[in-house]
Amino acid sequence: MPIDRMAASRRVLVTGVGGQPGFDLARRLQQHGCTVIGTDADPAANGLLLPGLIASQSLPVTHPHYGIELLKLCDDLRPNALLSAVESELPQLLAMRATLNQIGVRTWLPPQHAINACLDKAEFYTVLTEYGIPTPRTWLPQQIAAIPDNCPLVVKPRHGQGSQNVMYCRTWQQALILCELVPEPIIQARVDGREFTADCLVDNSGRASVILRYRLLTKGGLSMVASTFHDPEVAGGVAEALAAVGAVGLCCVQGFVRDGHEQRVVLTELNARAAGGFLLAEAAGADLIGQTLAGLWGGPVAHDRLRYRPDVCLTKYVETLAVSEDESATGNSATRSNSIASQQFTGRASDARI
Repeated sequence: MPIDRMAASRRVLVTGVGGQPGFDLARRLQQHGCTVIGTDADPAANGLLLPGLIASQSLPVTHPHYGIELLKLCDDLRPNALLSAVESELPQLLAMRATLNQIGVRTWLPPQHAINACLDKAEFYTVLTEYGIPTPRTWLPQQIAAIPDNCPLVVKPRHGQGSQNVMYCRTWQQALILCELVPEPIIQARVDGREFTADCLVDNSGRASVILRYRLLTKGGLSMVASTFHDPEVAGGVAEALAAVGAVGLCCVQGFVRDGHEQRVVLTELNARAAGGFLLAEAAGADLIGQTLAGLWGGPVAHDRLRYRPDVCLTKYVETLAVSEDESATGNSATRSNSIASQQFTGRASDARI
């Protein structure tokens, strides 16, 4: 891919490079010619070992000095822009936006009410039902008596991500017990169908481009095998949800397609960050990161460059990113090989190349 000559002079800070969205985002920006500064709170994060990356361990977002340390890092390394792959830090970044702008760090952040809907599944349910957009019925633990009998259920963290602490049951009595095990739980009606993710870019006027892919195989919340598809009804429902929430910039939406049901398209969540499988959108022809850079720098988003081909199928695999010798871990002269693995995409169709 030709290097974007304008991007080649840009320094972009990417947070959360240990997760799949941040890892792939950092590497994709490098391929666009950007100098990338990558941060993660985990010192063993695989993204910190990306060749050519300026790596820096960060404080956890819950640390009281998180914002102070981030501003110090920006003052020291002078990024021109910041892209977050960690949704939980968005409220702090939004509060810091004016200060970041003053020191020359561009951001492209959604408004507070959109962040709230992305971080809080109960709020997401409230917003979508207010606009009449199909989404699974959702109850808080104190509303458990309102759950009908014989309703398959999902108990999950209200503010969780990555399919962590997600549990399934068949009765509200079982859900009541699971609520004791899941942190800050909510209960949702379980939805079956063909699971999909929409990789989205919303410009500042509210216009959205939507790239659809079925999640054919999922492990630990991460789509391992996926295939792009076109469906105007699904794309329209996603666009309605983006507008209802007030999303802007790079984001993703998940849901189910249920052929034969009155509510054929049901949306389950919206994330104000890149999805873990966004590389498939690019392999199918959408200039997702290039147009994200255009919007980040205040320019127009060329939505015609976000068109994509259907039926492009990609599969993730594991590769070794780095191997090091670590004597300190053993306490003696013996050495230990430490392989850092990263999950990537490999093409399963002749035109699915990155």
